[in-house]
Amino acid sequence: MSKLKGNCIIAQSGGPTAVINASVCGVIQEAMKHAEIEEIYGAINGILGVLHREIIDLRKESPRTIEGLKSTPSSALGSCRYKLKDEDYEAVMEAFKKYNIRYFFYAGGNDSMDTANRVNKLASEKGYELRVIGVPKTVDNDLPVTDHCPGYGSVIRHNAIAIRDAGRDTEAIGTTDKVKIFETMGRDTGWIAAGSALAREREDDAPHLIYLPERAVNIDKFLHDVQKVYDRLGYALIAVSEGLVGEDGEPLSASATGVDLDAFGHKQYGDVGGYLAEVVKNRLKLKARWEKPGTIQRVAMDRASRVDIEEAYLVGKTAVQKALEDKSGFMVTLVREKCQEYRISMGLVELEKVANKRKPVPAQFINEEGNDVTEAFLSYARPLIGGPLHPYVRLKKVRI
Repeated sequence: MSKLKGNCIIAQSGGPTAVINASVCGVIQEAMKHAEIEEIYGAINGILGVLHREIIDLRKESPRTIEGLKSTPSSALGSCRYKLKDEDYEAVMEAFKKYNIRYFFYAGGNDSMDTANRVNKLASEKGYELRVIGVPKTVDNDLPVTDHCPGYGSVIRHNAIAIRDAGRDTEAIGTTDKVKIFETMGRDTGWIAAGSALAREREDDAPHLIYLPERAVNIDKFLHDVQKVYDRLGYALIAVSEGLVGEDGEPLSASATGVDLDAFGHKQYGDVGGYLAEVVKNRLKLKARWEKPGTIQRVAMDRASRVDIEEAYLVGKTAVQKALEDKSGFMVTLVREKCQEYRISMGLVELEKVANKRKPVPAQFINEEGNDVTEAFLSYARPLIGGPLHPYVRLKKVRI
């Protein structure tokens, strides 16, 4: 049976990462190997590029540039957070027909998989032959089914290094700056904040406490936890996710800055780290400051995980291979094999099973107190950052 011939288009959506371009590189380089895929196009700024006909010819880029995408952060094609409207569908189909698009590869997270799923269903309804494959990407690591998401290993490597350094800073200046709150990304889930535990080399290293959105925060207990660490060490560094909620289910950050909504209706949280620092100052009478690396944590190429880059490239490559096997309406998944050494294989999941769905940090990865992670989480996350962090030393401090 002859394979579907035509052109392909690649687009990126959602928050950029350190490795999403590696996935695009994988798609392009694999597509170039197959005669069935004639032209290779890129849509500027995600699905908006399709709607507005802002499309580029990726075959006109040099092989050196395409290869260089593996070590280039952010979204080379541009990105968007756009939810397709009913009136957009006809324009999407017209663009695909005009440019003879038969293969559509969309790299992104939960909302992007929703867009890919809608496009796949639309093509089917219209009787238009199209292969749609989702390429997973999200630093939040909250796509269901897949073991983890490209982008996650790099963001937790970045934060582990940052928190380890911030911990040393807090320890050194603890005579004046007693408490430091480190706020990570994580709107709905705490995967990123949980990864901060990889900063520890010994028991009393930072972070001393970790709070995730999966467990509601009781402020009195939070203050008790902080005081307990301070009494033991004389300082404390706490890692928190931006999406922390109180016992009423409302975001803690709303107490300080309110909450806005994005194009998909998701809550955009304010500065929970600043709010908690003020609570510590006012209630415990300890000097507290807060750190928020913001978007730099998701795109810092100098701290990208080698494993993350390799896997991001592989999911892009696999997306093309599966499309050429006449698969459509799927997202590529990473499957962790059950063996002593860390090893993954590639799988597929129907787009409708991941579109607009979230995977929370499971209960077995959170300690009973709700203020740290378990050894099970560390075993899960440690291989993703591409090897141990550079070791630090400590003086014996033998007094005379």
